[in-house]
Amino acid sequence: MTLSATHPLLDGRTADSPLITAYRGGTPARRPVWFMRQAGRSLPEYLKARQGTGMLESCLRPELAAEITLQPVRRHDVDAGIFFSDIVIPLKLAGVDVDIVPGVGPVLGSPVRTAADVAALPRLTEEALEPIREAVRLTVAELGSKPLIGFAGAPFTLAAYMVEGKPSRDHLGPRTMMHADPDAWQALTAWAADASGMFLRAQLEAGASAGQLFDSWAGSLGLADYVKHVAPASSRALDHVRGLGAPLVHFGTGTSELLVAMRDVGVDVVGVDYRLPLDEANRRLGGTTPLQGNIDPALLSAPWDILEAHVREVLAAGAAAPGHVVNLGHGVPPETDAGVLTRVVELIHSVEP
Repeated sequence: MTLSATHPLLDGRTADSPLITAYRGGTPARRPVWFMRQAGRSLPEYLKARQGTGMLESCLRPELAAEITLQPVRRHDVDAGIFFSDIVIPLKLAGVDVDIVPGVGPVLGSPVRTAADVAALPRLTEEALEPIREAVRLTVAELGSKPLIGFAGAPFTLAAYMVEGKPSRDHLGPRTMMHADPDAWQALTAWAADASGMFLRAQLEAGASAGQLFDSWAGSLGLADYVKHVAPASSRALDHVRGLGAPLVHFGTGTSELLVAMRDVGVDVVGVDYRLPLDEANRRLGGTTPLQGNIDPALLSAPWDILEAHVREVLAAGAAAPGHVVNLGHGVPPETDAGVLTRVVELIHSVEP
């Protein structure tokens, strides 16, 4: 697998950008920053653009997905766009009955709980991913020298939604299935790994300069379960994109005890949530892995002097790592004042790398 000669990583546009430099462990021209969920619900222009359009439809209309991806880059001067999509888009494109229900989240028409359910799942095709490729091409054409980050849901998080049929607080269903019916669990996570891996590869081949695997729910697992029942599928998802040369990032919430195992599935950068200081994360990872994170999203609504002090603490802690991309320790809350995010970016850029 190779990227085309006109890909932004290879034609001179993004290889030396602050983001890619930091992801590769170098010293960037300025401290790179982007925010998970920067494209979306906290921006008034997003709400206007999406008016009357369902979430999944928004993701599958290339012009709209590109516009939403670009909005926070224009507004905040962040150092990357994060592709506007949803982790269940590969399911939708494969033909699985899934929708995003406002106020609830992803809901499946019928949960996937048995070996027969898994065997009946449709397969994602390369042709079905064309709207994703087109949206990425449109976005990258506008971003110029700023990289686009592609993303996909990690197999455990995808499988957790599929087993429960909807969001869950404790993920008892998938945690039971991995022990009670390990063969069905392995088949389900292999299906999810291939769907997510194909989804991520489509974005990278179409022009994204880095890729991030989100394991939103891996924090519900102990280390032994993660290593035995989850890590192999995450590694399988990444197998789809390993040979491309784009930096790969792995992020989960509540995963402080899993950081080494999450790195060892084969990524270049580890995202750290707000629960663990970056200098401690760096110590646990042996001081060899670039980090991403980890401003506490709760502090975005705090008085500026408190937020500023916290951001400076994050920068100081991140300086211990061989590379640091500033981000939140989770996504942008919907009620966040967009002006505060812009001010945080200005602050980060004002501090010498």
